[in-house]
Amino acid sequence: MPRAPAKQTTTKHKFVVDYSKPASDGVFDGADFEKFLHDRIKVDGKVGQLGENVKIVRDGNNKITITSNIPFSKRYLKYLTKKFLKKNSLRDWIRVVATSKDNYSLKFYNIAGAGDDEDDE
Repeated sequence: MPRAPAKQTTTKHKFVVDYSKPASDGVFDGADFEKFLHDRIKVDGKVGQLGENVKIVRDGNNKITITSNIPFSKRYLKYLTKKFLKKNSLRDWIRVVATSKDNYSLKFYNIAGAGDDEDDE
């Protein structure tokens, strides 16, 4: 009895990076970040060949949505985001935090309590 051809299951991944807090302070440029992701995301080991497999969409001035039809790691997206922050010298002030299973958020480090450690002599 001949086998039916196996259906190829397409894994659809959708990740959201929320950069509303740094963008509202004017230190983060969403258009630059979108271009950086377009230029740096690798598909089949090659940079800049997203094609129909990976879509990057900027939603207003506070979110970027990455949709992928191929296996795509959330960790890889975090790596690229941290690389962008380092390139723009923002890594010392902004961190990448996972807010849910498929969401990342860029937040400022909480340094409000760090200045209270002074010794009075």
